Amino acid sequence: QVQLVESGGGLVQAGGSLGLSCTASGGIFKSYSVGWYRRAPGKERELVALADLSGPPTYGDSVKGRFTMARDNAKNSIYLQMDSLKPEDTAVYYCYVYSWSSTREYWGQGTQVTVSS
Repeated sequence: QVQLVESGGGLVQAGGSLGLSCTASGGIFKSYSVGWYRRAPGKERELVALADLSGPPTYGDSVKGRFTMARDNAKNSIYLQMDSLKPEDTAVYYCYVYSWSSTREYWGQGTQVTVSS
């Protein structure tokens, strides 16, 4: 069983930056695909960033060039650096992990990001 604990988020003005962190416990972190998704009020869940076992992350069109995801296998953690934030980035952000060995996916509890105009 994998548990994901998120931290970061909060309130920031448009144009500002925020960072999110997600730490996993249980399992073999380096064998996971990892990523971030978000859900804004009244909208569908949206991909923010996703990375397979190797290679660079794939970013959603709305965040390309502004958000950067990184993973640290030694710390069982993934990070999301969000720059040049816009009010439309306001959402609950969820950490995501897919275990290739168990073919199961896991989600963090979600953290609120609010960008004021």
